[in-house]
Amino acid sequence: MKTFKNILTGTALLISSFISAQEVVPETYINPLDIDYTYMVYNSSKNISYRSGADPAVIEFQGEYYMFVTRSFGYWHSKDLINWEFIKPEQWYFEGSNAPTAFNYNDSLVYFAGDPAGYGSILYTDDPKSGKWTPTASISNNIQDSELFIDDDGKTYLYWGSSNVHPLKVKMLDKDDRFLETGVEKELINLVEEEHGWERFGENNYHPTLKEGYMEGASMTKHDGKYYLQYAAPGTQFNVYADAAYVGETPLGPFKYMKNNPMSLKPGGFTNGAGHGITMQQTNGQYWHFATMALASNSHWERRLAMFPTYFDDEGLMYTITSYGDYPLYGPDHPTKAGLHNGWMLLSYKGKTTVSSSQMQVRKSTATDGDFDITEMPLEKNNEGEIISKLLTDESPKSFWVAEANEDNQWVEIEMLAPGNIYAFQLNFHDQESGIYTRTQGLRHRYTLEVSEDGNNWKTVVDRSKSFEDTPNAYIPLNQPVRAKYVRYNNIEVPGNNLALSEIRVFGKGLGQKPAKVKGFEISREEDRRDISLEWQPVKGAQGYNIRWGIAPDKLYHSWLIYDENEHFMRSLDRDTEYYFSIEAFNENGISERSEILQAK
Repeated sequence: MKTFKNILTGTALLISSFISAQEVVPETYINPLDIDYTYMVYNSSKNISYRSGADPAVIEFQGEYYMFVTRSFGYWHSKDLINWEFIKPEQWYFEGSNAPTAFNYNDSLVYFAGDPAGYGSILYTDDPKSGKWTPTASISNNIQDSELFIDDDGKTYLYWGSSNVHPLKVKMLDKDDRFLETGVEKELINLVEEEHGWERFGENNYHPTLKEGYMEGASMTKHDGKYYLQYAAPGTQFNVYADAAYVGETPLGPFKYMKNNPMSLKPGGFTNGAGHGITMQQTNGQYWHFATMALASNSHWERRLAMFPTYFDDEGLMYTITSYGDYPLYGPDHPTKAGLHNGWMLLSYKGKTTVSSSQMQVRKSTATDGDFDITEMPLEKNNEGEIISKLLTDESPKSFWVAEANEDNQWVEIEMLAPGNIYAFQLNFHDQESGIYTRTQGLRHRYTLEVSEDGNNWKTVVDRSKSFEDTPNAYIPLNQPVRAKYVRYNNIEVPGNNLALSEIRVFGKGLGQKPAKVKGFEISREEDRRDISLEWQPVKGAQGYNIRWGIAPDKLYHSWLIYDENEHFMRSLDRDTEYYFSIEAFNENGISERSEILQAK
């Protein structure tokens, strides 16, 4: 007969066992950032409706954060750099801000500029959360992609430029007299494509006729007494869009090309590009680079935003970590790994997918000449008569599926190639002739997500059936992981006339073995030393490979993630720089050991 004491002890053991079984799931985020991107207006005359977010200017002000984005008709506020809330200002530029700049002056005033017409009118406020701003009279014209920088001594500088011919320039302003020009103006830097392969125009830095990339997106960061003048190239629509830096001892230069450039580059993986951004500092001292990523499906100017951790090494070289940068990343408050890949892998890649209906399925990619390669897929069914989609798990944001309607009879079901423990989902919705323009209130994404181990017994793990949130790139981490092989998206309501998706991504931990170390890794620098060929032996069970390279064995700051292939051709090197390369394989179960480092003289 059990005593009361034994019962209490047994209960305590059960409770203790239950608590210990609960995994502590870290706070995470993913790129592209999960915010309510604004519908654009500058292609509305062509009836092209799509969202975009580009050219971010992010500042810390009085312990919180504000993000200004091209033509968004307002800006976002956050307390943690993960959760962003839109603020509609009382006064703003009529067409929205274009390539905006913002500056926190002594934690007392925020200055802002970004008129699409190119006029240098500057707004200011001491309470950006309120949305109340005071404008100054226009001080200049023909200003695009501007960057306002006020040094510690109060001297004020405006950097600007967006051209494939003209250099970035700077002019000095008087912040105490309506930011009028003081007469100091100077040309600073221009592209040097014949030396810097990554500056060459085109997808993968190739175009059959155009050789000159676009230099734009000036940004200034002061660190340890040095001035890092950042710029973007070669074009916002391309996978190789990147940010680089020149370093000077004064805000006016002279500036010297940073030898590890570009400092922000993400050419491979699901979402590409890491250019035209800004480097800012979190309240805990961690630096972040907010950047523009090329979606470029409805339009070349269809873009998204990303956030990468940024560092300065022992030589004072600025660099970001973009490796696995569109996988789940540790949140900004992680004490040691903020912004780094947290180990959750892609479970859904090439999953067998069926859909409720299909108005169209389109495979799309950016061509090397800057146009699109487009293939409309024929309707295909499986043996059970269900419609197949091969585009929703192909790791391409440009390809998309469009349902015949936008209501609760539309669904997507994915059978993953192997079961795994699911930790998070990312839903990437597509805009297909949605007919929505400018900042629109009341948009919302409503759906549920179910999982199953056998395809018959289903469990709801996400219920946003009554959500009022607008989440075109929804990222949904679970409080606790759940084991499954099947995932089902059940639509209720999304913006637009038809449900349309480009990708459903499922992240977690597979139950098998991570791939073996890559063998036979070989590199060959071409006669044009800006180019290099790489090849290796395929690894059994690998989804893909992550190439790492840099200017020293301990400075492999760059990475290029590719799926399936076992060879790669890059045009991104600087002609006169020595590089070092390594490679690793990955799959749904993890990442292999890195290969030995090879030198490319």
